[in-house]
Amino acid sequence: GFSSVVQLLAQLQTYRTFVAAQFDAMFGQGDEPDSSSYQPIDDGQTEEEQFASLTDKLKTLGYPDATTSARRLAALWKAHRIRSLSDSNRARLATLVNQSLPLIASTCANPGDTLGRLLDFFDAIARRSSYLSLLTAYPGTIERLLRVMSASGWAAQYLSRHPILLDELLDARTLFSAPDWSAFTTELSNRLCQERGDVERQMDVLREMHHAMLFRLLAQDLEGMLSVERLADELSKLADTVVALTVQEAWLALSGRHADSPRFAVIAYGKLGGKELGYASDLDLVFLFDDDDERAPMLYARLVQRLTTWLSSPTSAGQLFEVDTALRPDGASGLPVTRLPAFEKYQMTSAWAWEHQALTRARFCAGDAAIGAGFEAIRSKVLRQTRDAAALRRDVLSMRKKMHDAHPNHSALFDVKHDSGGMIDIEFIVQYLVLAHAAVHPGLTDNIGNIALLAYCEQIGLIPEGEGKAVSDTYRYFRRLQHQLRMQGAPVSRVEREAVAEEIARVTSLWSFVFADDQGAGAAR
Repeated sequence: GFSSVVQLLAQLQTYRTFVAAQFDAMFGQGDEPDSSSYQPIDDGQTEEEQFASLTDKLKTLGYPDATTSARRLAALWKAHRIRSLSDSNRARLATLVNQSLPLIASTCANPGDTLGRLLDFFDAIARRSSYLSLLTAYPGTIERLLRVMSASGWAAQYLSRHPILLDELLDARTLFSAPDWSAFTTELSNRLCQERGDVERQMDVLREMHHAMLFRLLAQDLEGMLSVERLADELSKLADTVVALTVQEAWLALSGRHADSPRFAVIAYGKLGGKELGYASDLDLVFLFDDDDERAPMLYARLVQRLTTWLSSPTSAGQLFEVDTALRPDGASGLPVTRLPAFEKYQMTSAWAWEHQALTRARFCAGDAAIGAGFEAIRSKVLRQTRDAAALRRDVLSMRKKMHDAHPNHSALFDVKHDSGGMIDIEFIVQYLVLAHAAVHPGLTDNIGNIALLAYCEQIGLIPEGEGKAVSDTYRYFRRLQHQLRMQGAPVSRVEREAVAEEIARVTSLWSFVFADDQGAGAAR
């Protein structure tokens, strides 16, 4: 109804100006920052003057080691990749640094470490203007980012490798909501279906969605919302889901396949088998098939090769898992995939005691449910065999000594996983009790985890009253310590021995009780 185009455009501009003002007021974006007003380093000063001024600023804010923090900040700002940024991006980065400095000092228990992690992150994303714009436009995101950076060095590194996960920090409701595994599985399946024919893109989709869910769990973990057991359950469920859909898509991408669905199953051992997966745990996998087609061995061997490639190869979106297949029959010299009857024969006639120990923590993970049920039946049959207790004890102690020797600890600290009195001792106690007594107490073959199995062993009288709970609590505590140390980026899980002396004594006492009939029990470790 306007009389001219000029009138129309004038009114349109009025509306657009109003909308833009509301947007800027809500998101704090405003005009492009003036780069000359936001520089953490004043290029008009000498280098000594710049450093002194920056150090004074950090001291005023309350940084405990202002000199080191100033040196780290100055190094970033003088780096070539930062100096080569456009004026607008350099200004955005300066705004974010200035916004973060007081927040770190006032809210983080470790200001120096947090600042260093944040600057490493900024260095990683500096050339990605979209990330700088996102952080500038959503001030609340930087606060959540700093909480993550402060709480965990490992999390900071993970976010630096996968900055696309910044999107997860935007909406706290989504970030802190419990996983909906049905919805996650459906969405991932649909996205993989849309990308069929483009294997590289499918591999990226797997990584992107896995990383996003893992980061949500990480954020909830850092907020204290998840127990160690609940976190391990959720991470194991995430891995199960990813492996199951990868099997499906890898099979459909396989040329020459003879059926719509593979007669093939993935068996999880170790941490995934026991549903005790951590953030960076390997996947210990064994592959079984039950298919009489003459092409089956070759096809399933190719499927295993493709599956491990999809799971473990790095792409532009990162990596999913390290995959270890050494637990298959005959180890590295064995076939990559085993017929179900051959697996049963091997376990019943040829497997070593340590392989039966590993079987106590194994379960069907993905693939054909009928083969999975067949595996579970074989597992129960193997574990419930009557065994010579003395021979079993010698075998278990011999394997424990080999593991101990393979992980020497020359420090004065206590390794909560490998040292005598630690987590592996507890796991070996449980595995020995399962193998020694499952023929009489079949409930021991239930894959319910070490903590529940210790309680069951106490209930049926295999260990003294009270010791099952005490050692269960110790195992839970050791897992929590290990988790905390890994979250801070520690390469090994070691603590002051005096701090866990009571826990070590509990485990050592139960170990002595369980292996008391063997005179060399103490020496064997």
